[in-house]
This record gives sequence, C-alpha cells and structure tokens, in this order.
Amino acid sequence: MGPIIYRRSMYECPSCSNISYPGDEGLDIVGTTRTPGLRRMMARAGSNSTFKEASEDLNIYAGVKVSAKDIERVAEGIGEHVTAWAEKEREELIHSVAANDKESVPILYVSYDDTGVPMTKGELDGRKGKQPDGSAKTREAKLGCVFTQTTIDEKGRAVRDPDSTTFTGAIESAEKFGWRIYGEAVRRGLRSAGRVVTIGDGAEWVKNLANTHFSGATHIIDLYHAKEHVSNLCKLLFGNDEKQNVRYRTQWWTYLDYGQIEKITRQAKRRLPNNRKITKEALKEISYLKKNKERMRYKDYRAEGLFVGSGVIEAGCKSVIGGRLKRSGMEWTVRGANAVISLRCMIKSDRFEDYWSERAA
Repeated sequence: MGPIIYRRSMYECPSCSNISYPGDEGLDIVGTTRTPGLRRMMARAGSNSTFKEASEDLNIYAGVKVSAKDIERVAEGIGEHVTAWAEKEREELIHSVAANDKESVPILYVSYDDTGVPMTKGELDGRKGKQPDGSAKTREAKLGCVFTQTTIDEKGRAVRDPDSTTFTGAIESAEKFGWRIYGEAVRRGLRSAGRVVTIGDGAEWVKNLANTHFSGATHIIDLYHAKEHVSNLCKLLFGNDEKQNVRYRTQWWTYLDYGQIEKITRQAKRRLPNNRKITKEALKEISYLKKNKERMRYKDYRAEGLFVGSGVIEAGCKSVIGGRLKRSGMEWTVRGANAVISLRCMIKSDRFEDYWSERAA
C-alpha cells in the first residue's frame, strides 16, 4: 500500500538500558522500515532479474519505489536467512534416525552438476582457471536436484512426476555439497524410497559423492556425456577422416545404447594411431569407458523403465543459475551469489512461501 506512518511504544530496561519495540517484533520489522510482504516481493524480484530491473518492476507493478541497491541488500539478506533456515532443517533431518513421514515413492532420483559463475577479481585471487594465462574468471557453483518417478508411458519410457523437482546448490566444496544434496534427498523421502537412482557425468567428485552418500543406489552416467566421450575418442582415432569418424561414431553410439561398452573399447584399441601423444589421449578415453562401464548399461536401465539422461539438472544449471547469475557483464561475490542461488532454489522448488510461513509462526 506504499509508505505509512507507524507509531509504537518503546520500552527501556531500567537496569541495563536495553531498548525494545514489541510492536516491531510482532510485525517482523525489527531493524528495517519495510514489512515482510514488501521484503518478500523485493527478494523474489531481485532473484528473478537484475536489481535495477527489479527496482523498476516494483515501481510499475506495485507503485513501490525502492532503489536497486535496496533490492540487492534485501534480496541477499533474505537469501542468507533462507540458507540458515534450510541448513537447520537439513541438520535435523540428517541426524534423525527415523525415516521421514513422506509417502513412499517407487523411484527417487538424485542428480547434480556444476557450472561456472563469473566472479569479482577479489574472489579469484590465486585461483587457477582455464584462461590462456592460467587465471580464472569464474567459481564453480554446484547444483543438485531431486525428483521422483511413479509411472512409465505407453512405450515403456520413464515419466517424471509433475512438480516433483526440487533444487539445492551453492559455491562450496564437494564435501560440503555432498551433505547438502544428501539432506535434500532425505527430506524428499530417501529413507523410504523403493529405489534410488543417481545420474551425473563421470567426474570424480560426482562419483565420489554418489558412492559416499548413496552407496545403495543405482548409479548411471548420463548418456549424453558418455556419447561425448565416444565422439572425442573417434576424433582422436580418425582425425580429419570424416567418413571414418561418422562411421565409427554412429556404430559405437549404437553399442553404447545397448550398453556394450566392451565392444567399443576392443575396437578402439585395435585402431590406435602411431602418434604417441594422440594415443595417450585416446587411451584416457578408453580408460574412462572401461572404468565406468557398469554405469553405462543403458539397455538394461531402459528395460527397467529408468531415466538415462541428466536433462533435469542440465536444464536446472541453465534456469536456476545461468538465467540469473551468468548474464553479460555480471560479476559476483561468493556471498552475494550464494544468497541469490539459495533464493532461486527455494523459489524453483516451490518452497519460498514455506520459509515465510515458518518465519511468521
């Protein structure tokens, strides 16, 4: 409704001189001149678009004039509060010995990946990166999602349950993120799920987290990433011979679809070039396929009605993180980026109002 004048009583302790305003506490406006409703709007607007655009939108849509800097402060502040609220919830769930009371689902999927977020220079000091001089321009944000499946379609393909996907993420170490995604899986019913499936690429940190926190799960390497490795192998073996490249790539992708990894590695070994450097790189790709072959039995997974691709988390990296934090010219601090990531995960998971309800209570 715009600005209003609000008068309330002030109480001062005669012993310690501490001052309190019970009216402010009752309305949740301690230390601020903005109501929870406005702060909610500012946080949501600031998480969806640039702070400047959010300021303009609130003026147009609600007739409320707040600066871009005010949007930034409130959005990041609420993001930190949301993070603390979620961490407290996660700790309680992880240390609870009982399964949660969520209705059991046949299949629970856990998937996660990372994506670079452009950072300010101060956040990159001493960090190695992919620039020609070895420096970095980004920090890796890890994002995880949990979703469920109860049915398959008429062709036997997996169907994701509507509105079942939730997200969690931050710029943090793999070890800390492991507990984060595990906590989210527990919240979603990990302990009572009929079956648990992890899907990700073949990165060591991805596999380590799966083995550590989801040891009893079915571990699947995303089919798209597996095909990328086969394509790279073909390029190394056949170079500029496009005809051979296409021939073997098509054939080996078919083997991959059938989970026949051994056929690919045997044929590839027989076609190693004389160039020592290229052979070394090709053997790395062959080793990757050999090492991960038990996570690439795609024919078997499909026969069981399971997903074999990580499209959900790939899309999440683009929509949850990329759509807000990777726009042209943006640079973030870790604090600011994590606050906004936390906000966006809560909003995309349809849990933002849960936070406000509990805060009000």
